[in-house]
Amino acid sequence: MAIFPVSDLKIGMKIIDDVHTSLGARLMPKGKVLLPRDLEILRAFMIQQVAVEEIHNTSMGETAKIKRVGTQTGGSSTEAATTDLLYQEYDRMLSLLKNAFQSVLASELPIYELRHQLEALIKNLKFYKVLTFTPRNMNEYDYIYHNAILSSLTSYLLAKWHGLPQKDWMQVAFAGLLHDIGNTKIDSTILHNPNMLSGAELEEMRMHTTYGYQLLRKTAAVNEGVRLTALQHHEKMDGTGYPFHLTEEKIHIYARIVAIADIFHAMTLNRRYRKAKSPYLVLEQIKSEAFGKLDPGVVQTFIDKVTQFHNGMRVRLSNDNIGEIVFSDRNHPTRPMVSVKGQIVNLIQEKGLHIEEVLS
Repeated sequence: MAIFPVSDLKIGMKIIDDVHTSLGARLMPKGKVLLPRDLEILRAFMIQQVAVEEIHNTSMGETAKIKRVGTQTGGSSTEAATTDLLYQEYDRMLSLLKNAFQSVLASELPIYELRHQLEALIKNLKFYKVLTFTPRNMNEYDYIYHNAILSSLTSYLLAKWHGLPQKDWMQVAFAGLLHDIGNTKIDSTILHNPNMLSGAELEEMRMHTTYGYQLLRKTAAVNEGVRLTALQHHEKMDGTGYPFHLTEEKIHIYARIVAIADIFHAMTLNRRYRKAKSPYLVLEQIKSEAFGKLDPGVVQTFIDKVTQFHNGMRVRLSNDNIGEIVFSDRNHPTRPMVSVKGQIVNLIQEKGLHIEEVLS
């Protein structure tokens, strides 16, 4: 082991001790083999020296091998095939959900068929990335169904991440899937109106929460938390929501979870009258709403988890430059450091820039 100035580090050296930023965040883990972009990151954070195990006599062929290993993205044919299973099960759920919603006023909700298909989706959940998953052949007229399925998957993960008992995970997924079922009783001219609603139209639109609860009261295989989510997912922690102006703990935990998933997907899906927003901008907005509107603890869990696994992701910035996320500060997870054409762009400092689109 030796302590090297950053200026003397070489590609292929192995880090012996964790490297931390000046604020204490772990920048690089013990055991990491240095790649070209790692040297840029160390310089960008003004790290002075690093404890490494020097690799002697590294040939050009070995260095090239290190580079190849470090830049692989795991795009194997096996992963592509298994990811395709997620899309297949998603499309089956979309078809089933459309039929269920369109017939629910005349017949019972096919809850057991929905559960079976939801379980099939969840079996492939390891291939579902909240920030990057986009449905195939997205029809903007089917927004309500896409939002329901995505809210279901994200709510399942969020319940798991936030420490709810395992027995609740599937019920929370149902809560996400069915939270907007009351919209089936709303006049389509109001539901799909791209213009500002009148007072009377807004009141009718808000009735979807009550309608949803009424529809689910007679549905077996879902618990009261699922029904209350349909009723409460527009309530706010400070009492400014609807329909009952509930506050904090009076709002069921399922509803607090689904509210976050619903807002995220509502804003990151294309709609007839509004284009999708950057998921990172939406995360920033959700974080700002944690003060009074949304459950701050659940919001923190959500942001921490969905930004945790995305170093190496390719993104397009708001100035149209394409880059790769190289580091996310735990205190500013929505504003990571991005490598663009060999230069590190620190979005914490560059306030005028943001991630516009996640590419891969």
